[in-house]
Amino acid sequence: MRWIWIDKFKEFNSGKNAVAVKNISLAEEHLHDHFQGYPVMPECLMIEGMAQTAGLLVGEHGGFKEKVILAKVNKAEFYDYARPGETIEHHAELVSFAPEAASAAGKVYKQGNLLAEINLMFSHLDNNISSKRFPEENFVFTEMFEWLMRDYHARVKLEQS
Repeated sequence: MRWIWIDKFKEFNSGKNAVAVKNISLAEEHLHDHFQGYPVMPECLMIEGMAQTAGLLVGEHGGFKEKVILAKVNKAEFYDYARPGETIEHHAELVSFAPEAASAAGKVYKQGNLLAEINLMFSHLDNNISSKRFPEENFVFTEMFEWLMRDYHARVKLEQS
């Protein structure tokens, strides 16, 4: 099973920036243990949500030809908690893009207030580890991520008509 930590895109500007939304629900099982009696969204999962948002920005900019993986968390500062019933937004900006790697700067907002700053580095597996053999199919950008992109483009098309 692959968990997707973003629900939809609000913005997606190829090669520049993206904004993705995550609605936090008490129906998410991991919240029942973190923390018992005071459920909050784990910070590591907000980092993963930013990695998915920025990773799709990186992958799309490269035409989804590379297998983009998170290589390094350069910065992860959290200023508050996110709780069930709240919505967070991952704002990712593409800082650099090269054949072998990319970097992104991110901010997470909750109800318009800065919740976290997360800066990430990504590696392109096919260009960096050429001596290793990987499956031909892109195992990073699965059908769920493809659905997120199709959904965003369909909503934009509807708004424009």
